Formats: sequence, C-alpha cells, structure tokens
Amino acid sequence: MRLVPGERAAICDLFEATGPDAPTVLPGWRAGELLAHLLVRERQPLAAPGILVPALARFAESAMDTYKKVPWAEQVRLLRDGAPLWSPYRIPLLDERANLLEFFVHHEDLARAQPGWQPRAAEPDRDEALWSALRLTARLMYRHSPVGVRLRHATRARGAEINARSGPRQVTVVGTPGELVLHGFGRELAQVDLDGAPADIEALQATSRGI
Repeated sequence: MRLVPGERAAICDLFEATGPDAPTVLPGWRAGELLAHLLVRERQPLAAPGILVPALARFAESAMDTYKKVPWAEQVRLLRDGAPLWSPYRIPLLDERANLLEFFVHHEDLARAQPGWQPRAAEPDRDEALWSALRLTARLMYRHSPVGVRLRHATRARGAEINARSGPRQVTVVGTPGELVLHGFGRELAQVDLDGAPADIEALQATSRGI
C-alpha cells in the first residue's frame, strides 16, 4: 500500500488552506519557504544537494527564491502533481521511501503552528510505516546524542522498542510512531514522554537530532 500520495495530498490541502504567509514551527520559515523547499528538493536536482550540504546551501536558497515569482496556486499544483519525469522521486519505490517522512514531518511543521491545531486522526498503516522507517533511521537521527536512546512504541506490545543509540546512561522516548519521528527530527513540539535521569534528558534534548 502506498502512503505518500495521501501525505502529498494532505500537505497540499494544508498549503491551500493557509496561504504563503502562514507561520511554521521552523525558525524564519513561513509556508512559502516550506513549499519552496519541497519543490526544490523534488524538481531541481542540481540545487537540491544544498539542502543537506552547508557548502552548497546558497544554490538551494537561490533556487527557492525563484518560486517567489510563481503564483501560490501554481506552486501548490506543482507539488500536488508529483515529481517530474527527470526527478528520481518519480520512481514509486524511492518516492515512498524518501517522501513519507519528509511530507509527514513538514505537514506537522505547518499544521502545528496554526491557531486551533488539532492532531490528525490515527492511521494504523501510516503508523506502521513510520515505525518501520524509524528502525532504519533512528541511529542516524540520534548519532550526536551523548546518552543512550531507546524509542518505545506507546501503543504496541511486541517489538515495541528501537535501540537508537547505545550507552551506559539511557533515556527512553515514549510515544506514537509519528511523535517519535518528530522527536527524532529535533521537533520540540513532539508529544512524547522522556524516561531517564533529569541530567540525561536535558543532554538529549539539547542534542542536534535529525538526518
């Protein structure tokens, strides 16, 4: 079952509802910057490496600026239409692997900054896919942590933990898969419980997290 088409539609619906000037939880970014980031990542492969490589960041920023001249409805349509033929994200398997976390996290970045935000309804298939993605990415997300980290699925009994980082001092992060993903990406708005010594929890929360 493919989940990314639904996540793509959900974030596009949200962009349409908020407009380009809506706040996000990302410092310095409004909805316009967030949508431009997604479009560069998917449609401009020569500039996209600047999203991850600081030395190339100016290329990604320049590419993002080009979308300021494009009407908002057209920008949303471009994202809704999916990756162009020349993009590697056109490949369904890669699209599913690479964009589930991207769209989910950025949807929450925008949604949770809006007045009256309410959590989305639980979706078992999406939760299972996010949990599977965490198994593959958790060690990378928490690689800078000075303490050990375990992730615990809040509503699952068997196979409910992921060892994200080993260490003699441990913090256990408890939450639903979506909230654990947000914590792994360094979003302090994640609705999780942290179990461990206060000093270790403080050290983890101060750590840079993400891919």
